Amino acid sequence: MKLSTYELVLCALCAAITCILAPISVPLAGEVPISLATFAVMLSGILLGAKGGALSQIVYVLLGAAGVPVFAGWTGGLGIVLGVTGGYIIGYIPMALVTGYLYRRFFADKGSARGAARFAGMAVSMLAGTAVLYLLGTAWFIAQTQMPLAGALAACVIPFLPGDIIKIIAVALIAPPIEAALRRAAPQESAAV
Repeated sequence: MKLSTYELVLCALCAAITCILAPISVPLAGEVPISLATFAVMLSGILLGAKGGALSQIVYVLLGAAGVPVFAGWTGGLGIVLGVTGGYIIGYIPMALVTGYLYRRFFADKGSARGAARFAGMAVSMLAGTAVLYLLGTAWFIAQTQMPLAGALAACVIPFLPGDIIKIIAVALIAPPIEAALRRAAPQESAAV
């Protein structure tokens, strides 16, 4: 995987955005808190595509696993990654990958994907990425806690759906002007690293 210096800088910026937003969280009765992490992951996938979005989240997960307090509630360490919420944290990588792939492959820079069509394309891409996150994270949670599927969905998925819809709408609204600014700022010829 070759990325230009400019693309690597954008990956680092998106990793930093995740590190800043993910610790901001609201604890719930269950093990999984509401946080702004998924907002940052969705934005990374939309802005950077599959490779860059996934790389930015790999950096985020590695920083947290190394002990930097970038996870929900300003926690960090390998114990968190291997704990009951670890599947969701690791799931940020495929979430960004799927979101970025679908958006870039089917919706970004398509002549017909403007306005409402582009908004819908972003939303579909982010919904698919979120579904992958829920699948991986909930399976991990069930394996760790031995909780039945219905209980795990009640604890780990259903309370988060309204917030995820709000995050998807927010990203779909703010991403187009950011994309345009990044296109204007991109160097014409950037050497691959």
